[in-house]
Amino acid sequence: MKKVREKVDRYIEKLDGRWQALPLRKQHQYTLYFFLGYLILTAAVICKIWYDTQKNGNDMVIEHIENQVLKKNQNPDTTSSTLKNKDYER
Repeated sequence: MKKVREKVDRYIEKLDGRWQALPLRKQHQYTLYFFLGYLILTAAVICKIWYDTQKNGNDMVIEHIENQVLKKNQNPDTTSSTLKNKDYER
């Protein structure tokens, strides 16, 4: 694991050296391209979400949560009543 970490550190240092070797104008240009790509991707995701929510038939059904304890009390044949059988008591 230590060797892998050292290899990754060396690779990152190598990439950083290559980045620093680029002229400042190129660094700004690449940064701008990455930002524009991120902006386009974000806009596409927001448009997709907006489009999906505008379609008909995408209704959200809201229902009450059923209490499981009350359901157990209504059904007499539960595991808790089986465990209270005299065969299981000490």
